[in-house]
Amino acid sequence: MSQLSLVFKGMAMGMAEVVPGVSGGTIAFITGIYERLIFAIKSIDLDLLRLIGKGKIGEAWKKLDGNFLVTLLTGMVLGIGIGVFAITWLLEHEPIAIWAFFFGLIIASVWVVGKDIEVWNFKTIIALILGTILVYYVTIAVPSSGIEALWFVFVCGAVAISALLLPGLSGSFILLLLGMYTYILPKVKEVMSGNFEGLSVLVVFGLGCITGVLSFSRVLTWAFKHHKNVTLAFLTGLMIGSLNKVWPWQEVLTTRINTKGEETVAFSKSVLPSTFSGLQDNFLYGNDPQTMLAIICIIGGFALVILMSIFGKKS
Repeated sequence: MSQLSLVFKGMAMGMAEVVPGVSGGTIAFITGIYERLIFAIKSIDLDLLRLIGKGKIGEAWKKLDGNFLVTLLTGMVLGIGIGVFAITWLLEHEPIAIWAFFFGLIIASVWVVGKDIEVWNFKTIIALILGTILVYYVTIAVPSSGIEALWFVFVCGAVAISALLLPGLSGSFILLLLGMYTYILPKVKEVMSGNFEGLSVLVVFGLGCITGVLSFSRVLTWAFKHHKNVTLAFLTGLMIGSLNKVWPWQEVLTTRINTKGEETVAFSKSVLPSTFSGLQDNFLYGNDPQTMLAIICIIGGFALVILMSIFGKKS
């Protein structure tokens, strides 16, 4: 796998994680690096620390799959930087088009991941249904009010990063449900703009992420080793359930005031394009369902995933 290809895959994962409802784990899955990623993360353990303590840096680096992780993380950092500004702009100004694109992306992802399930039986079907119900419930759950205490920031980091490893379950959306999305994201923007007042919050959040990813990667590694088909079915269900969140036509239920003092959507529900046209006349979406544009974007997202899957697995 070329380093440049891996950087681009990391960038795609990073940009996906910025969007509430889209998972970086989905991108890892469709580009063929998912299992390698969780096995690499799982290798961070006491044995690795012992190798480093004994000065066996080369062995430690090989055990960690260091080149892979560093290159991927570099791409993710770049992707998050692009996503914070570019994707958030698109979500504000072209919401139907960008959500339609993600909808097409996830539909194709369901097919790409589902076809790898070698055996369909009672267990895999139940796993598929449970995964679908779990994430669908998350998409209709009401966001809570966030707590700005550092201990809660730590917990949110651990929970959100665990969601990153699950296709269909977005870390950003989990933060939204916990009431922390509008608290953490502005801190990232501030630090990237040279204002380091919120750095302590991001450090604590980062420590929570490290704790969560090291713990949850072990659960996923065990699941893939011992129950691969059931695990794939469950992950496929997670993506099916997330389609409700990325449906392009949403009726706004509640709004919030962002850090710029602007009114934005806090929560919404999926409606048909015809219903959207009949009911919507609000500050964000207007009353035009843009059906043809949405169809084109859905096809574009679907095609992109298929191409990423083909070339990702070849590389």
